[in-house]
Amino acid sequence: MRIASLPLVLALLLAAFPAMAATGAAGVPADHIYPVGHLAPTDSRLAVAVGQPMPDFDLPGIDGSRVRLADYKGKKNLVISFVPAAWTPVCSGQWPGYNIAKEAFEANDTALVGISVDNIPTLFAWTREMGGLWFPVASDFWPHGGLAKKLGILRSDGVAERALFLVDKNGIIRFIDVHDINTRPDLGVLLSAMKRVQAGN
Repeated sequence: MRIASLPLVLALLLAAFPAMAATGAAGVPADHIYPVGHLAPTDSRLAVAVGQPMPDFDLPGIDGSRVRLADYKGKKNLVISFVPAAWTPVCSGQWPGYNIAKEAFEANDTALVGISVDNIPTLFAWTREMGGLWFPVASDFWPHGGLAKKLGILRSDGVAERALFLVDKNGIIRFIDVHDINTRPDLGVLLSAMKRVQAGN
């Protein structure tokens, strides 16, 4: 698929996302999802701001590799998607949703990393149930929520906020969305931010 067709593709994606969120997941059976009920939209105090350097990180990935900020600096813009917990409704739909937006990330020279405070075996089993993801997934399990604490997105119950950070090739944070934990972030807003960063704005 050529980049020229992306506007149509993105329109279809944006239309599909609410339906995917409503069903909870793509690939994860409904009876495998733990119901969490309605939570406080946010429960933390952000410790970083747009325009500041992204705190360094070096986390274990589910494929046995390390996932490091240094791997992207100077090479790719980077979206970091924090989700609160594996096997929960909104999280089980959010990351598979990015599978069908891969070309939009590539068109904006942007990589994507998924992170949660779940441990590696849990993340491995969960993402396998999704049918796999095109982007690396890393665990911020130990020291528990270390990166989430640095960013100020670790909630009082020990899970991370549902949050997006867009970091440019210089390692500077260019966009932050600490989202209502009960809902999926708007892909269109993220894609617009990616486009602005890629354009140098």
